[in-house]
Amino acid sequence: MVNAPRLQVEGMAKRFGATVALKSVSLEVAPGEIHAIIGENGAGKSTLMKILSGACRPDSGSLHLDGVRFDPEDPHAARQAGVAMIYQELILAPHLSVEENILLGEEPARLGWINSRSRREQARAALAQLHYEHLPLGAPVGSLPIAEQQVVEIARALIREPRLLILDEPTSSLTQVDTQRLFAAIRRLRDRGVSVLYISHFLEECQLLCDRFTVLRDGESVGSGAMASTPLAEIIHRMVGRNMEEIYPRSARSPGEVLLELKGLSGRIRPSEASLLLRRGEILGVAGLVGAGRTEMLRATFGLDPVAGGEILVRSSLRTHASPRQRLRDKIGLLSEDRKEEGLLLNRSLADNVTMTRFEPVSRWGFINPRVQKQVTRDWMTRLKVRARSPFQPAAQLSGGNQQKIALGRLLHHEADILLLDEPTRGIDVGSKAEIYRLIHELAGQGKGILFVSSYLPELLGVCDTLAVMCRGVLGPKRPVAEWTEHSIIEAAVGAGTEKA
Repeated sequence: MVNAPRLQVEGMAKRFGATVALKSVSLEVAPGEIHAIIGENGAGKSTLMKILSGACRPDSGSLHLDGVRFDPEDPHAARQAGVAMIYQELILAPHLSVEENILLGEEPARLGWINSRSRREQARAALAQLHYEHLPLGAPVGSLPIAEQQVVEIARALIREPRLLILDEPTSSLTQVDTQRLFAAIRRLRDRGVSVLYISHFLEECQLLCDRFTVLRDGESVGSGAMASTPLAEIIHRMVGRNMEEIYPRSARSPGEVLLELKGLSGRIRPSEASLLLRRGEILGVAGLVGAGRTEMLRATFGLDPVAGGEILVRSSLRTHASPRQRLRDKIGLLSEDRKEEGLLLNRSLADNVTMTRFEPVSRWGFINPRVQKQVTRDWMTRLKVRARSPFQPAAQLSGGNQQKIALGRLLHHEADILLLDEPTRGIDVGSKAEIYRLIHELAGQGKGILFVSSYLPELLGVCDTLAVMCRGVLGPKRPVAEWTEHSIIEAAVGAGTEKA
């Protein structure tokens, strides 16, 4: 079957108890094609990928790979058939070397002894396919930047020469520069005839990289087409089932008094020098490469990391050295970039997560009133449009976008005036992003000062009023966002052309 699609999915359905994950999904992927799978959180993308990779079995529907029936019993069978899955959370052994990770489970051996020379040659050949021959084969994977760890994961998948490579949110932790390098590697695989299923919430990335797309909504495929000829607004409409007139809202505001001032702030390693003024009603964006020191700047400001030098002024009062408890009293709130590990207590209820830093409104004589706590949480859920069964539902059961809204709800319940937001839309769908962008603008309109750290340049340019770029621990001067372009931001982030607009 020369003209058969590389992958053909017909009428795929899957139910988990009372929850219908997939109703009816159909799609086709050609050989040597990069195909985007697009949809909101809960649309069925993860379940579909688990079926394709052999992690779970469908209830009904059919799969064909190069015209042959494909029904993997487990992930090993899928890999044997030529389907490789790379998850958003990398599955690497950080203490093992690059070489050992690439050939893990596939080590060339003879008479029970590993052939180190052959292993080294195969690892080097896999990296060469991605044009990453320079990676040190003997270095522990845990010592590499996250972008290079991503490359090691892909190189490991190439050892079996896959026909279909599935990438789940591969750029969620990458900078713009690292993303471009990853795209070049993916295109080289496409040119060699490998088909790629690309899952991402970044629609602009899909436009740049992918040949065709399929949109999932509520467990069904609701449209496919050529990426280049389909307007972004049409794709978004198919995703959410409604028109979204404006992803990035704009509102007229006049910045007021200075809420937060950093003067030459430095940490133990990062940042090395950060100075800024954040005013009431201002959204100040901070761009930079991964490792530049943006997160460390927020953590030091909030009191999580020690301040080695410089000054922090809160509402013109010197408050350099303070604990997180004191920062909360200063009405400062931090939204961590890692909501699963630091941002939320996933095993606790939504009510506990929302109210944990300010129990006064929901307690009496030192005891929490569950009825009041439930009502307060429900009010925030309504305002933030959180989709959940109950305020007492565990946070772990929510989608990423709804979890992020709960984390924001805690800051709002705390009545924070200064919001330190670290990658607030990472890993959530475009519909939830738009709602969070609108919320951020509402908060700025209420007079809150917002420090917005993001690696996603379109949202920095679309959401923020002013923007500063951090390079190697040094925060550059802020300028009105209209004076920046994606190109000039990248130049400043890598230390070139910082004086250009």
